[in-house]
Amino acid sequence: MQIVHVTFREVDMTTFERIKKISKEQGYSSLRVLSEKAGLGTNAIYQWKNKIPRTDNLQAVADILNVSVDYLLGNTDEKTPQSTKTEESQEIDLDVLTDTDNIKKRLISFGGKPVTEHDAKVISQFLKTYYEGRD
Repeated sequence: MQIVHVTFREVDMTTFERIKKISKEQGYSSLRVLSEKAGLGTNAIYQWKNKIPRTDNLQAVADILNVSVDYLLGNTDEKTPQSTKTEESQEIDLDVLTDTDNIKKRLISFGGKPVTEHDAKVISQFLKTYYEGRD
C-alpha cells in the first residue's frame, strides 16, 4: 500500500487575505495595529483589498509578520525562506539588545505573539541587570 501526501496551496487567497490570516494567527487585534507597527498609515493594509501595495510597504509588513513577500503574494506556501548559513551564524552583541528599539526590531515575535514595547523594556532591564558587574 502506498501512502500519498497531498498539500493544497492557498492559491485563491489574495494578498490582503493572507495578511489578515497570518496577523490573526500571530495575535494582532486588528490590521490597523499591524499597519502602524509597520510604519504605514492606519488604513493602508485595508486599502490593499482593491489596490496593489507598493513593494516597500509589503516588505515592511512581511518583516513585522516574519514571513517572506513571496508568501504574502501567494507565490509560495513556505512562510519564511530557508535561511542561509551566514544568517544562521550571524552573531549579535547582547549590548545592542539592551536598547528597547533594537529589541523590537530584532525580536519580531515570541510564541506567535508580537513583542510589545513593555516586553522590550522588560527584556532590556533583565539583560542590563543580569550582565551588570560581570566584567
